[in-house]
Amino acid sequence: MTQKLYYGGDIITMTGENDVAEAILVEDGLIKKQGRLAEVKQDASHDAENIDLQGRTLMPAFIDPHGHISMVGQFSLMADLSECDHFEDIIQTLTEYMQKKQLREGDVVVGCGYDHNFLAENKHPNKEVLNQVSTEHPIFILHASGHLGCANDAALQAAGIDAETEDPEGGTIGRVEGSTEPDGYLEENAMMGLQRTLLQGQEKDYTQLIELAQDVYIKNGMTTVQDGASSKEIIDLFKGLAKQQKLKIDVVAYPVFDAEPKKQMDENQEYAKKYNDRFKIGGYKMFLDGSPQGKTAWLTEPYEGEESYRGYPWHQDEQVKQYTDAAIRDGVQLLTHCNGDAASDQLLRNYQASLEESDRPDKDQLRPVMIHCQTARYDQLDKMAALSMIPSIFVAHTYYWGDVHLKNLGEERGRRISPARSAYDRGLCVNFHQDAPIVKPDMLHTIWCAVNRQTRNGVHIGPEECVSVYEALKAVTINAAYQYFEEDTKGSLEEGKIADLVILDENPLKTDKTAIKNIQVLETVKEGKTIYNLKDHHSATKGV
Repeated sequence: MTQKLYYGGDIITMTGENDVAEAILVEDGLIKKQGRLAEVKQDASHDAENIDLQGRTLMPAFIDPHGHISMVGQFSLMADLSECDHFEDIIQTLTEYMQKKQLREGDVVVGCGYDHNFLAENKHPNKEVLNQVSTEHPIFILHASGHLGCANDAALQAAGIDAETEDPEGGTIGRVEGSTEPDGYLEENAMMGLQRTLLQGQEKDYTQLIELAQDVYIKNGMTTVQDGASSKEIIDLFKGLAKQQKLKIDVVAYPVFDAEPKKQMDENQEYAKKYNDRFKIGGYKMFLDGSPQGKTAWLTEPYEGEESYRGYPWHQDEQVKQYTDAAIRDGVQLLTHCNGDAASDQLLRNYQASLEESDRPDKDQLRPVMIHCQTARYDQLDKMAALSMIPSIFVAHTYYWGDVHLKNLGEERGRRISPARSAYDRGLCVNFHQDAPIVKPDMLHTIWCAVNRQTRNGVHIGPEECVSVYEALKAVTINAAYQYFEEDTKGSLEEGKIADLVILDENPLKTDKTAIKNIQVLETVKEGKTIYNLKDHHSATKGV
């Protein structure tokens, strides 16, 4: 029997806004007791490890309700274009990356993180720009949104995209003005098709990449994470890591419909909706539209300054209905990417129709999730409440792209993005995510975004949609646990729950809300065992 007694600091239990504990006792990975120090000590053995928090704050570990852990490690291998301000910066960064990697003839070059909204040219770096880096190596760069990208001539040729290639459903191929010749710019399914083709067969140590990605989450205090659009290959990878007991944290995968999710569930019953060595398959994933900052999200009203352009859907209603039917028929949770309000309408009407036609007795207990919810309207939040649908809100958009949304959507719609306050007011079980690797998995920055709603340019965007600090903490602990059907085992410091903990240098509930993003994660604990300690990490990396 292994016991740890934590005391001497602020202990946030997340069982109620004013609930605190003087101490908690952890035994064999579970919370055995919490409450007053004198009472908790009575249950501690004489050889329990006593841990004085020394004024620091202990609370439940953070839970990631939507992200792509399998991609986080991969992005670390790409050329980082996130700091580029001009086309010349992109050319230079890619050139230096190629020199550093000592590429072989024909090797593919991939960059990530550029954002045309913040480039001096205010447009995408098409093939004319990328051809200046190389005409021999296929080059593909991914937009910060993850929904757009650009390729050089060599990459287009490798993917078989030419003047005769038609736009795929749910995607667009940019064209040279006045012709059908591709200009290198690609949206949505067109971009993803090229990406799959170029990266197919690339040599990567995916096991090492996942281990690297785990460390990124752990250092940010997360012990439950998601792979929110898994292929069969990625599911097989996680199964292998689980069997080798190489998963340090819990991973929940959601296969996309292209990966035949029912087949994945049926063939992997030991992981279907339950953990086995810290891996489980949680349900199905569906995409309905694109990115509001990339202007591919599907809206009911045109983008600001456009006569009629509203973005576009990935699927027609007939296909969406087949997917919602399948999720309810199979009795699984459905996660659906919806950024534009037209996409949200499409999900709501089809999911409701599928519910009405279903005779499953548990059909109202499947906890469907709308992912992102950037332009969700108030009437849609009402419908979500009626359907018991969970809003997983990408609230960090308020900071990263709030200024862009005001420009693209106008003042009224722009200030309404990430409507967390309105969702809470309707009794919805709100949670927050970062969609990593789109944004770094930093929960404290996300909490700061939710309570301050300040853009990069310092604009307070829709302050009426701010939530309290406690509500923001709920969104990344107990509410996120609820999404995974794990509210009985995670998300709060209650007796019998798993001892997944995080220790912070300051208490978010007592810190000036404008400084929450500066709070540091000092230690992350998984099932009672420390898996990250800032002090040890600094000692290990000192001088490196």
